[in-house]
Amino acid sequence: MLPPYYEHRRAEEEEGNGEPGGFQVVRWEWHMVQTPYLVAVWILVASLAKIVFHLSRKVTSVVPESCLLIILGLALGGIVLAIAQRAEFQLEPSMFFLFLLPPIVLDSGYFMPSRLFFDNIGAILMYAVVGTVWNSFATGTALWGVKLLGLMDPRVEAGLMDFLLFGSLISAVDPVAVLAVFEEVHVNETLFIIVFGESLLNDAVTVVLYKVFNSFVEMGPHNVQATDYMKGVGSFFVVSLGGTAVGLVFAFLLALITRFTKRVRIIEPLLIFLIVYLAHLTAEMVSLSSILAVTFCGLCCKKYVEANISNKSRTTVKYTMKTLASSSETIIFIFLGISAVDTSKWIWDSALVLSTLIFIFVFRAIGVVLQTHVLNRFRLLPLDRIDQVVMSYGGLRGAVAFALVILLDDKKVKAKGFFVATTIVVVFFTVMFQGLTIKPLVKWLKVKRRDHHKPTLNEELQEHAFDHIMAAVEDVVGHHGYHHWRDKWEQFDKKYLSQWLMRKSAYRIKDEIWEVCYKLNIRDALNLADQGGHILSSDRLSLPSMPSRASMSETSVTNLLRENNSKACLDLQAIDTVRSGRDREDAVMHHVLRGSLYKPRRVCKASYSRHFMTQDEQERQEKEVFQQNMKRRLESFKSTKHNTCMSKSRVKKDGRKKALI
Repeated sequence: MLPPYYEHRRAEEEEGNGEPGGFQVVRWEWHMVQTPYLVAVWILVASLAKIVFHLSRKVTSVVPESCLLIILGLALGGIVLAIAQRAEFQLEPSMFFLFLLPPIVLDSGYFMPSRLFFDNIGAILMYAVVGTVWNSFATGTALWGVKLLGLMDPRVEAGLMDFLLFGSLISAVDPVAVLAVFEEVHVNETLFIIVFGESLLNDAVTVVLYKVFNSFVEMGPHNVQATDYMKGVGSFFVVSLGGTAVGLVFAFLLALITRFTKRVRIIEPLLIFLIVYLAHLTAEMVSLSSILAVTFCGLCCKKYVEANISNKSRTTVKYTMKTLASSSETIIFIFLGISAVDTSKWIWDSALVLSTLIFIFVFRAIGVVLQTHVLNRFRLLPLDRIDQVVMSYGGLRGAVAFALVILLDDKKVKAKGFFVATTIVVVFFTVMFQGLTIKPLVKWLKVKRRDHHKPTLNEELQEHAFDHIMAAVEDVVGHHGYHHWRDKWEQFDKKYLSQWLMRKSAYRIKDEIWEVCYKLNIRDALNLADQGGHILSSDRLSLPSMPSRASMSETSVTNLLRENNSKACLDLQAIDTVRSGRDREDAVMHHVLRGSLYKPRRVCKASYSRHFMTQDEQERQEKEVFQQNMKRRLESFKSTKHNTCMSKSRVKKDGRKKALI
């Protein structure tokens, strides 16, 4: 029995006279490489498109990259349609959900600022759950009302359940579109994390509503029982909490595995991508929210994984993840443009399109205003009206809505053609029109922009001190707010999770005060390499001269640090240099820490922790600090006494000289 490939070749050779053909030097084997070749060509086209777009700063400063990619997709789709007389390529839902969406969600979850995310988790959940349910039901019911008024085309055969199904898929904010537009606008961190967090977490609500209403349409509205509605409500908790649980389990597994990869560093990046993708597939397999699984897997495993893997592995993971996410995002927007060219699935109705555009904008604005009014009563920093305008205007729809509408069964949903056309128009309008105008709107409203500078050491210390003070105040007044629970979580993390999921050497470096010294050692080394070897602090401390960074290799710097007994593991490509404006402040704080705080004999063996310090260790440290201070004072006293004696002897000599004269 021959393999299929050889069977195919033998069949080709036996065509004609029924005899095998002669030897052929070159054969056309397009059918063997068609799929991977097309995938490679599309990725190449997407990469070249990004290069061309960013050659002109004037164009990219006005037009978002997502809009340009959709236009490119329309052009490519038109060319293919003109040549082949039919649409050859489409954005398939399976390809989107299984291959293109996971890298984008992983990149967003892995590099998401966890503190900012959990500080605003209440607002994010309210907008994601309550807001999405409100938008879905309000949009679907309003469209059904327009249908009852006779303003739509009679060919739109849809009832209340059909419009609720359409409202569920068209009302969800798309994370790909929000990420593509809002990162270019550079709004402040709080506004960005609320809108982007909503776009990630509303997936659970969207999936549940879509599946529930799709099942009701297939069953028939007359066959739906009261128990079915209860099951629909319960499925929301199962899908959302189940997807989150899957992500947490795989995050724990990933952190535990990377604890034992010290001698096999080469497989660390592979393990990260493989286990996170398995979390996505597992959630899809059991019909849970795969977006929530990937988001929480990346969000919760980063701290432990980054502590376990090497600096080179961190750099590899960072740039590979960014590359995959950027490529997937580019392909999605190009294929949205290509898919829009295929008008065979379109059935146009102006009333449906215009009503949908008006309703999704109006109902989102109403929902944002009402929810923000409630949230501002509990928020320490309320969201003002300008923030509400940007949040209402930033509800972008994208490929998620398009993929869901393509999955509809046209035999069960008679108005699928109308819904497809309306969805494409809504996606193009929100991504292109709102994406083009949101940047001028932000500038006109003078929305607070994102501050790109890294926090100084002083700011980090003040932030930690403020957290401890607020946690203590909450304990005193008996009100357990999120400062109290954050402090409890940190204690639990240090007592259990960090010891289980981190290597011992990595866990010891993560102690609070010594982590600061560790960072400052790396910054000093980089400054030493950048400035040619001379770094002056406030007390004019100079270090030995070194050649400039341009003439030094990474190996030479690392070897020099090892010769000087530095415990820092330096990777110049993975660490950002500090701006010169903060060098003096960091140098001052560095020498204050090194001169005034407790210094162990070996930094890597330090075990200082606010939650773990025993009485014996504290007494030993206080004794050593006292001895160091007394030794310093004794030396100062001796030097002062010596200088005084010298000055007195000089005075006596001068007096004798004057007496002789």
